[in-house]
Amino acid sequence: MFTIGDFARHGRVSVRMLRHYDAIGLLHPAHVDPHSGYRFYEADQLARLNRVIALKELGFTLEQVGSILDEQVGPEELRGMLRLRQAELETALAEAAGRLAQVGARLRAIESEGRMSTQDVVIKKVPPVRLAELSGEAAGFGEIGPVIQPLYERLCATLEAAGVTGFGPGIAYYEDTGRGDGSIVVHAGMTVPAGAEAAGVDIVVLPALEEAATVVHRGPMDEILPSVQTLATWIDAHGYRSAGYPRELYLECPDDRAKWVTELQEPVVRA
Repeated sequence: MFTIGDFARHGRVSVRMLRHYDAIGLLHPAHVDPHSGYRFYEADQLARLNRVIALKELGFTLEQVGSILDEQVGPEELRGMLRLRQAELETALAEAAGRLAQVGARLRAIESEGRMSTQDVVIKKVPPVRLAELSGEAAGFGEIGPVIQPLYERLCATLEAAGVTGFGPGIAYYEDTGRGDGSIVVHAGMTVPAGAEAAGVDIVVLPALEEAATVVHRGPMDEILPSVQTLATWIDAHGYRSAGYPRELYLECPDDRAKWVTELQEPVVRA
């Protein structure tokens, strides 16, 4: 037998919580000393305590937890419920991380206002390029990361499996879906030599851009906002008008994303 303090320590809960569970009939002690009123628990009661905590973490009320345990939910069913809750929490965590990255990017853009040089913006013609690509949809520009990353992982694996060599660098480009809700089509491409083919990927020729305002961004893609806005400032100040979404030419992509080098190529026309 364990004292309530020892049982709480082994169950990683508070003594106060155990007393509450006792009071509402959720987990009674195995024995209560009639003279001192001290509560004592047995080791096999840890199994019920684990189920109580797990079900509570799933979002059930304590009343619902009691009903479920009285119906004797089996380990497999409980495991399935926990896995479902785990997946929900992981999704929520990923969404929160994405929002945090967007807030950070916006903050960096605000902090860099008036400090980023537009002298590095260059107008040039971008030649056509042959791409192997995979495509997907994103709800908007703020949702590109979770879409484009898996596309590139699949694309590179498919090209390697097909024996395609000499591919790269990567080029990403974007189009409106046409639904009017801000959603975009994300194209993740790798430049490939003539004659290269791979089942399951599209081979396209990305047309030339007669005039493109270009700037080199150094650093991870979730910090690209200041570079994008520097490009926009230059375009507006020099009598041009944007003619579409900028392409992203990935010049250097080492494992350390802080060392990435990406050229933004935004098609422009004279305003």
